[in-house]
Amino acid sequence: MIYCVVPKALSEELYPRMLERYEGDEHVTVIVERREFDRRARSIRSGAGAGGDQRRIVRDRRRARVPGDHLPLAQAI
Repeated sequence: MIYCVVPKALSEELYPRMLERYEGDEHVTVIVERREFDRRARSIRSGAGAGGDQRRIVRDRRRARVPGDHLPLAQAI
């Protein structure tokens, strides 16, 4: 399913045109954006959570390598 999202400010002009454009395509749904604000932007501005100025921490989830040299490969007979 593909969603064609029309901004609320342009919905009166653009929504009917997009409906007409994708009328025969059953895989596309045209919708009008209903959000009033961006939740992520609001939480950053308000300092949500304990500690006030929290930043997102991106961690490397790969397994740490074992220190040292590699073992020698077995020789083919």
